[in-house]
Amino acid sequence: MIITKYFADFTPVQLEQFAQLEPLYKEWNEKINVISRKDIESLYLKHVLHSLGIAAIFSFQPGMQVLDIGCGGGFPGIPLAIFFPEVQFHMVDSINKKLNVVRAVAEGINLKNVTVQHTRAEAIAGRKFDVGISRAVAPLNDLLQWSRHTINRNANFKSPDADALVPRGLICLKGGDLAAEISESQAKPLVWPISDLFEDDFFAEKFVLQVR
Repeated sequence: MIITKYFADFTPVQLEQFAQLEPLYKEWNEKINVISRKDIESLYLKHVLHSLGIAAIFSFQPGMQVLDIGCGGGFPGIPLAIFFPEVQFHMVDSINKKLNVVRAVAEGINLKNVTVQHTRAEAIAGRKFDVGISRAVAPLNDLLQWSRHTINRNANFKSPDADALVPRGLICLKGGDLAAEISESQAKPLVWPISDLFEDDFFAEKFVLQVR
């Protein structure tokens, strides 16, 4: 798998969970098209490794509660949940058939730290999360509006590794020219080019954004 080119120290359980993603997604994609036909053959590059761009930058801490906004078929939440087994991922989407895939994949690989809810992020009430994550769902301004009331601004997790960057706020995977989108949002995100993390051409003009 291409992910082991960039990440080491996986447990045998994690490696098996990552390996099981391809047959599960191929099986479910025949029933519910959540990944384009051309991309399913590049699942680990275009979906799994792309999702793990967040893990290449941020060190999620045990006990964190993370909201995956508009998770679709499970990205970035499923790969990150495998990567960080002691972190809780709550995955929401407005299209229930996509969540059926997420549920089936999580169950198929025995992923215990994922919960699923058929809702929109802006409709979540009475619950706070330490971090929000998103992958190519909507403009940054919309994501900020949808998630503002659900993210705990006082979350203060610390890492025993002084050099680790602990996530806070909203973290997004985005691509292309983001200047107008960022300007419209009036936010001042931190931006990391994923091409600095992974050398494959696919990651040109793809970025990780954080709004704290």
